[in-house]
Amino acid sequence: MSQTYSPVKIGGTTDGLLVLRNGRFFRGKLRGAHVEATGEVIFNTSMTGYQEILTDPSYTGQIVTMTYPQIGNYGVNLDDMESETTHASALVVCELSNLSSNWRATQSLDEWLIEHRIPVLEGVDTRSLVKAIRSSGECSGLLVPSDSRHTLDELREEVQGLPSMVGQNLARQVSTRESYFWPSEAESKPLPIIAYDFGIKYNILRIMNSLGMSVTVVPWNTSAEEVLEMNPEGVFLSNGPGDPAAVTEAVDAIRNLLGKLPIFGICLGHQILSLALGCRTYKLGCGHHGGNHPVMDFATNKIEITSHNHGFSVEEDSLPKNVRVTHRNLNDQTIEGIESLVHSAYSVQYHPEAAPGPRDASYLFGRFLEMLRS
Repeated sequence: MSQTYSPVKIGGTTDGLLVLRNGRFFRGKLRGAHVEATGEVIFNTSMTGYQEILTDPSYTGQIVTMTYPQIGNYGVNLDDMESETTHASALVVCELSNLSSNWRATQSLDEWLIEHRIPVLEGVDTRSLVKAIRSSGECSGLLVPSDSRHTLDELREEVQGLPSMVGQNLARQVSTRESYFWPSEAESKPLPIIAYDFGIKYNILRIMNSLGMSVTVVPWNTSAEEVLEMNPEGVFLSNGPGDPAAVTEAVDAIRNLLGKLPIFGICLGHQILSLALGCRTYKLGCGHHGGNHPVMDFATNKIEITSHNHGFSVEEDSLPKNVRVTHRNLNDQTIEGIESLVHSAYSVQYHPEAAPGPRDASYLFGRFLEMLRS
């Protein structure tokens, strides 16, 4: 979905332009790396956490619009990375702060984005842009310097040729190529588990390690036979970008693991487990991206405030009789969690590991631990 072109220049400011597939366009000042970028234009309602967002592999192929008016005022640091590098295509903000006031900061957001070749469009009427996305739906966009080689009409024509997120297997792009190991921090005998990497975040691995799990992270297309040969206690399905229906090898593998090992999935992993159980998925008109989404947990009748980043959801009418809904979004009533009534398998659509966001749902990792021990 995303691609970048040769840089015009690095640093400073120049006029920039964001052109949407629906014909709308937004002007601003280009900061960060002065490169062209394409992606699905989405908005995120988080007030903070921009470093975690930009380094979350789930944002691959997306131009992220931050709804909070000022972004970057605490800089970036070495601790808040959720992967080795950035994954979002570009950033759109109302104001990019020139001040980085934080004792942990090692550089400004602008400097860091230049280093990672990520463009930022500043000075945009983000409220108007968010309303356009909310009313017309998320769509492809093209971000360019205003002195680009093309006219506005030519850019509008070019953006029509950009692919949508539907049908794209982006897990293949961000997944590890080879298995690797994260040892447990526990003094007692650790519980070995397999984690499918569809775009896994560091904080997921940190939490599982702290709970006494030793994690072997495997590529997205690892077969069920390969997993069983490793003799794990359970399987974790990670977050990730793109269309779950396109990740067919993983769906087949998880289908073959059902009933043989406990399974816990989040985000893209939730959708892949749902597909393996016989459900269908569909593209949301306006996805969930932010750290303040209310979700009802039917087991406790309590509401959790949760962190989200997904553009697809599980189709309600497709649930088999042996699958039940465990969590529901209170904003749009979409499914946020399911569990199998015949297998030790459950999943949630949101991010219980937060990073960024609230930690209301961190208990779900503890539930996975109990399932492994039983």
